[in-house]
Amino acid sequence: QVLLAAAVCTKAGKAIVSRQFVEMTRTRIEGLLAAFPKLMNTGKQHTFVETESVRYVYQPMEKLYMVLITTKNSNILEDLETLRLFSRVIPEYCRALEENEISEHCFDLIFAFDEIVALGYRENVNLAQIRTFTEMDSHEEKVFRAVRETQEREAKAEMRRKAKELQQARRDAERQGKKAPGFGGFGSSAVSGGSTAAMITETIIETDKPKVAPAPARPSGPSKALKLGAKGKEVDNFVDKLKSEGETIVSSNTGKRTSEATKAHAPPINTESVHMKIEEKITLTCGRDGGLHNMELHGMIMLRISDDKFGRIRLHVENEDKKGVQLQTHPNVDKKLFTTESLIGLKNPEKSFPVNSDVGVLKWRLQTTEESFIPLTINCWPSESGNGCDVNIEYELQEDNLELNDVIITIPLPSGVGAPVIGEIDGEYRHDSRRNTLEWCLPVIDAKNKSGSLEFSIAGQPNDFFPVQVSFISKKNYCNIQVTKVTQVDGNSPVRFSTETTFLVDKYEIL
Repeated sequence: QVLLAAAVCTKAGKAIVSRQFVEMTRTRIEGLLAAFPKLMNTGKQHTFVETESVRYVYQPMEKLYMVLITTKNSNILEDLETLRLFSRVIPEYCRALEENEISEHCFDLIFAFDEIVALGYRENVNLAQIRTFTEMDSHEEKVFRAVRETQEREAKAEMRRKAKELQQARRDAERQGKKAPGFGGFGSSAVSGGSTAAMITETIIETDKPKVAPAPARPSGPSKALKLGAKGKEVDNFVDKLKSEGETIVSSNTGKRTSEATKAHAPPINTESVHMKIEEKITLTCGRDGGLHNMELHGMIMLRISDDKFGRIRLHVENEDKKGVQLQTHPNVDKKLFTTESLIGLKNPEKSFPVNSDVGVLKWRLQTTEESFIPLTINCWPSESGNGCDVNIEYELQEDNLELNDVIITIPLPSGVGAPVIGEIDGEYRHDSRRNTLEWCLPVIDAKNKSGSLEFSIAGQPNDFFPVQVSFISKKNYCNIQVTKVTQVDGNSPVRFSTETTFLVDKYEIL
């Protein structure tokens, strides 16, 4: 099968959207589509029509046609199957089969067409796969956005705290008749005339520099990430431009976001010459009526050494896990030393760990169906009312030592029934009318904020609100496994190290 083009056109042959899969000029495709209505025999039901050079395979869609233009030697049965898939894709992006609606979503349709056909040949895909591919949903992007927004919140809180400290110091200095500390060349007269936000922000950043980057290996000069320059303004201008064009910029922060606060907190991780990443990923499936179908957690300690003089070291691991986690060391790690003394070191103590590369030295796995191990329980209760459903959904944190950030609980909604009517809610919500989902957004869930609830009403049946999906990020790992100390093999002298801990969701569903 060689597919030349796929197009949606009017009954007069006017092309609304067309995607050519082989090299064709605009004049050529417009001529083919303009000739198409004249070739059909009125009063006869056909699904294709041929000319001397091409074959049209088509399907009427109210006032429009979905048309595939193929070569005459292509397989008509495969062409018809491809045509059905093209016809099913269009309602996914367009609410009505009208010319204006098709034109508005033309790029979405072209992207979907490209998933069906590549270089003239049909791809082995179905409608669900096309939907997944065109969404381009990235877990890494979600994690990045969650981390960035958390850093911004922390930076703003730190900025307010520093501003209060500086104001208090200024008042104390004025009472004592001395120059206010920390303002450098601004002078007491400028301060007494009213400290501006720019002065406070600049002072905070200068004061914070040693705390953000205390490592002696770093250069003493100012970091590029802390500069207040035109780049931040460019980002703000870009965001403002998007807003003016009707784009919704979603942020968990309330109030105005400042680029100064974002840069004041960077970089988030203070990396030493010996750096460890402790990462855990959880996969969990629960039933809507209770019960844990399966929970699987994978964790790993990744070691990175950037200075070869620290190559011969040992890691002191503290394992306070009581859930029955299974541990496994790297084949080159001395397993007996780890079992007896909880030390991670190479089998041959004369050898060194690789430099400037991430090495997984210890990994663990936990698989269970024990309900008490669920870190965050979700209880969704849809109940039918006179004209739809009243949905009550609540969460409860079962692991008090965890702090979950940027939690998003996604509830599917019936299509074509409009927006839900929100009753009571802890946190915030977003309604995605295109994906037909309601996102319940909670910035932090921890021991002080263990539970919360959401109530809303919408037309539909109880089964329409499942599966419920959960995503979050945490800087505390689920299994209490940490590296508490790093020492040299020779002499057991301590080595400075840094640790980066992340607990992520791979899949978290209530079916």
